[in-house]
Amino acid sequence: MSTDSLTPEAIAELLAPYIVHAGQAAIPNDIYGQLALYLQLILKWNARINLTAIRNPEEIVHRHFGESIFAGLHLGPCDSLLDLGSGAGFPGIPIQLVRPELSVTLAESRARKAAFLREAIRTLSLKIEVWADRAEILPAHCRFDTVTLRAVDDMDLAVIEAARRAERRILLLGTRGAIYPTLPHTFRFAEPIPLPNSREGVLLIADRTQPGRFPGSSRSTWNIR
Repeated sequence: MSTDSLTPEAIAELLAPYIVHAGQAAIPNDIYGQLALYLQLILKWNARINLTAIRNPEEIVHRHFGESIFAGLHLGPCDSLLDLGSGAGFPGIPIQLVRPELSVTLAESRARKAAFLREAIRTLSLKIEVWADRAEILPAHCRFDTVTLRAVDDMDLAVIEAARRAERRILLLGTRGAIYPTLPHTFRFAEPIPLPNSREGVLLIADRTQPGRFPGSSRSTWNIR
């Protein structure tokens, strides 16, 4: 395989274990073409800014695309999602690809990474919002069914903010045995789900113990680009 990029067919082969282990027979074929474009964009921008420490295209597909899609296929009923500390768009962009009906917001405070996210969204023709600032200063009424966390800089702060914003659940991509901040008592973790092709990687899902919409919450009347 080329060290510069991968074909949609090669990406489909690499992602097959994540899809099968998530209990899905397949995902639409056109997603692999979009992921190939996304990969090319990551490799191009990664030469100029540090989007990800991973440089190998196959490993990017495994670690970033595969694990994100695996999380998306475990999402369950959902109509809106906030990806906290999105970085290069993981897991939010791959989740949007496999769940196109979702309203997705990517929160990324670093300006150059936020610029990359906007370019990726434009290239892939996705309807995704970008919040290019700290998530804690999002308008108070901005809440979401699900909040995702993966490799954020300040996990203690991120978990607090995730609990404030999540009406139903929090999805956390992490490693087995890691020490994570304690969630408020209004959330309860399910058993960790092992990630395919990973010795230590797990998907952690915490559901709100009393699900329901918050008074005054709204998603349809604001634009945060």
